[in-house]
Amino acid sequence: MRTWFWTLLVFVAAVGLALVLRDHSGNVLIVAQPWRIELSLTLAVLLALAIFVILYVLLRVLAWISGGPERFRSWRKLRAENRDYQLLENGWINVLEGRYTEAEKELAKLLGRSRSSSRRVLAGLASARAAHHLGEFARRDEALALAKESAGTDPRLHEAVATVAAEMYLDQNRPQDALVLLQPLQDASSRYFHATRLLLRAHRQLRNHDRVYELTRLLLRRGVIDKAEAMQLIETAASARLHAAGADGFKSIWGDLKSEERSLPDIALAGAAIQEAEGNYDEASKILEAAIAVSLEPRLLSAYAQCPPELVARRLSKAEEWLKAHPEDSSLLAALGNLCLIGQLWGQGEHYLVRSMNIRSDMRIHALLGNLYDRLGRPADAMKHWRLASGVAGVLPVLPVNRALPAADTRGDPTLIDVESLPEAHVVKQPPVAPVAASAVGFTDYDSHEPVPVTVKPSSGNPPATSEPHTDFDQYFDSAPIPGVDLSQTSDRPHRGTDKY
Repeated sequence: MRTWFWTLLVFVAAVGLALVLRDHSGNVLIVAQPWRIELSLTLAVLLALAIFVILYVLLRVLAWISGGPERFRSWRKLRAENRDYQLLENGWINVLEGRYTEAEKELAKLLGRSRSSSRRVLAGLASARAAHHLGEFARRDEALALAKESAGTDPRLHEAVATVAAEMYLDQNRPQDALVLLQPLQDASSRYFHATRLLLRAHRQLRNHDRVYELTRLLLRRGVIDKAEAMQLIETAASARLHAAGADGFKSIWGDLKSEERSLPDIALAGAAIQEAEGNYDEASKILEAAIAVSLEPRLLSAYAQCPPELVARRLSKAEEWLKAHPEDSSLLAALGNLCLIGQLWGQGEHYLVRSMNIRSDMRIHALLGNLYDRLGRPADAMKHWRLASGVAGVLPVLPVNRALPAADTRGDPTLIDVESLPEAHVVKQPPVAPVAASAVGFTDYDSHEPVPVTVKPSSGNPPATSEPHTDFDQYFDSAPIPGVDLSQTSDRPHRGTDKY
């Protein structure tokens, strides 16, 4: 549209000029001795325009010819930049796709030919990341040093090198080296959110709970960290701070926490433990009750169920209110049963514990029932639940009763010596040492210091049965029963030649 407009404008100007020149039929006289040139006004104007156009074109051509070397240099520079961008793009794509060896090759070409400091820094950082993922930490450090050198005095490039290097140091579990790089960025501005997150990660590795708490609060206020993740970090850090501060620093740390943070399980448990250690059971109860009102965490309920007998009535009434809203919560029923045992309310405690056991078979519930029945003089029931508690704890396999295990096959054991080729030998018996194997139940120490000859005979297959009585004792015992031996004749009955137990 613009082209048509200018074309129309040129035609209008040409028509107007033609009309003006037609009405002005004057002449132009040019006197240059010895010549005298006389032209019409129209021809003189047209010649002037033609000369202007010719001179303009000529000057433009001369300028283009004189600017040839500069244009050639610009073309070469543009071509080199395009090659650099292509190598840098391919290198980063290979790094992101996990082809680290190919990435190092592409980036090495770029580092060898590029003259741009920014591209050299980017290539060095990408090469360092590729070497880091390959586990070549020496090459990674060389690439980082090259990137730092190429950054020169540019502050942004220096910050980029420091951030990438700190992140890789944290992956290598070197938080102290990362802190040296990240702390200046944090001191310069708290708006370096990525650097702040890396700084938080470094302090977590160093277990600096005070700094973890502060940085998590900062990131949460800026909205650059998920709230669930932030609350988990605050819970861990604040509980560790409370344990470290003890009763002396409890008030300042607890006062700095928000109400929703005080209800987190680890924080509530730490605060309640400190108050109970100081004898402030009422304060501990309030802390645990506020946390349990938010979440029926089993750990909170277990801690709430541990109290002196004089507090049982108050805590029972509070727990029974929670039970109205959560009648099928196994942990709450177990806590009520535990409180009843402390208050010696045996019947009500059995009722709560049996209800809890019917919902979930838990080791702690069986143990509590075992203790309850032991106090009530019901040893059979107590032993039953203690056995169930140990089974739940260890998930042990149930073996058939009175069934012997097969004998251990020692034929393939390279540490044993084949005695078939050995001649008969006499062995002097040393004073017996009490064995530690499980099969040495009937071991008896004889006060005999005379050597007892032992004849070693070649044997093949199973050892032949003999009716001769045993007059000596084995020095070694196998934990597996011997095939063909009646287990009822072992340590359950008196051994011949020994005193009865």
